[in-house]
Amino acid sequence: MAMETILGIKGPDFVMLASDTMQAKSLVFMKDDQSKIHRLSDFNIMATVGDGGDTIQFTDFISKNLHLYKISHGYHLSAKSAAHFTRKTLADYIRTNTRYQVAMLLAGYDAVEGPDLHYIDSYGAAQSINHAGHGWGSMFCGSILQRYWNSKLSQEDAYSLMKKCVLEIQRRLIINQRNFEVYVVDSKGMRKMEAINPGSLNKESISLSW
Repeated sequence: MAMETILGIKGPDFVMLASDTMQAKSLVFMKDDQSKIHRLSDFNIMATVGDGGDTIQFTDFISKNLHLYKISHGYHLSAKSAAHFTRKTLADYIRTNTRYQVAMLLAGYDAVEGPDLHYIDSYGAAQSINHAGHGWGSMFCGSILQRYWNSKLSQEDAYSLMKKCVLEIQRRLIINQRNFEVYVVDSKGMRKMEAINPGSLNKESISLSW
């Protein structure tokens, strides 16, 4: 399991993704500004964890192919179609000598199909889901997301739910994932929200007392 964390929440008219920004190799901390959420198209974004080179190369490959599809056909793929293409591409590469070590969450919005969030693991298995995560930090967030998620969740509530998850990660995970970037995609496209870090959480909530 990756020493990284990505989280996703689907609302009634949006999808929100969050990821830590830490880049590490083995036990060595390298930098704290590595973006793991990538723009695929105007209405599709992807959060990735795995080998640093693989995540960049694979995401770039998917992005370029989605852009080529839009040029060829005049419209962009929905999140569901993009997830199927991504899953098949990853599964095909597993059977070659250029296997990608990548796990991801693909989020998007379509005027017809609405918002969609897809969980895709490193073996190419994919599932449309309401909330999900990859990495060590996600182990502490599953119960929180299951308890507080509902189908009428607003963007403000989803952001607060992300803060609950980050708070739990910073309380319980020994790995220092101190900064999380947050993106949302809806009918207006994708946009970046305020980062979640100790500065945006009150001092009482990040203490080790329960």
